[in-house]
Amino acid sequence: MAASVRKRGMYATVERDGELDQVAVEEPLELMVDGVPFTVTMRTPGQDEELAAGLLYTEGLITRAPELGPPEDLAANAVDVTGPLEAQPAARPFYSSSACGVCGKGALEQLALDCPELEPGPVVERGVLAGLPERMRQPTFQRTGGLHAAAVFSLGGELELLREDVGRHNALDKVVGRCLLDARLPLAGSVMCVSGRLSFELVSKTVRAGARVLVGVGAPSSLAVELARDRNLTLAGFARAGRVNVYSAPERVAG
Repeated sequence: MAASVRKRGMYATVERDGELDQVAVEEPLELMVDGVPFTVTMRTPGQDEELAAGLLYTEGLITRAPELGPPEDLAANAVDVTGPLEAQPAARPFYSSSACGVCGKGALEQLALDCPELEPGPVVERGVLAGLPERMRQPTFQRTGGLHAAAVFSLGGELELLREDVGRHNALDKVVGRCLLDARLPLAGSVMCVSGRLSFELVSKTVRAGARVLVGVGAPSSLAVELARDRNLTLAGFARAGRVNVYSAPERVAG
């Protein structure tokens, strides 16, 4: 019989081909509002209170830092947020996988209502944007090879905040949640960077966080580009090997 999975925070040790290997932990987190179940999302444990705050904020359901339940709830894979919510949630599945958050919910029109078009500026050097992924220090990814990351950088390319998770949308929600709890939103003077492809949902969350530049290692989707252009977000993809492609609002990129 194979050895049991031994979990240690964000990673676990498993047996593979007669050897021990380390893999990312994936577990459910139940988010409640005033004790009432709201949703369950699959995530990597750690910074659960940030995830809860960020998810509610990027879904447009709160505009200020929420009051969270006692610490023992976090250990039980549950977070309770004191309501009420400031907006009624759209129809959504109760369960969200780690592969995607809340998908296909009518999106462009609702975001246009909730979030004004981003203002001009700031300007960032193209070389800075191209080099951001290499500056994303990902300790648990180095152990497991199985986590996405989202990070906030200064305009000069200094790493300010990074979070990891099996879900790319969770990683970004953790970053936004931390900034919300620290009263750092909106992120108008910062650059957001993600480790994978650029989906519509990541663009939506970035716009809600007030960041005006989003960089990714991978490719954008057509709807991500459409939304970025509609909200005047600078969207840059394929940032690697000193190069980057800019798909929208190129006036913020110098060089």
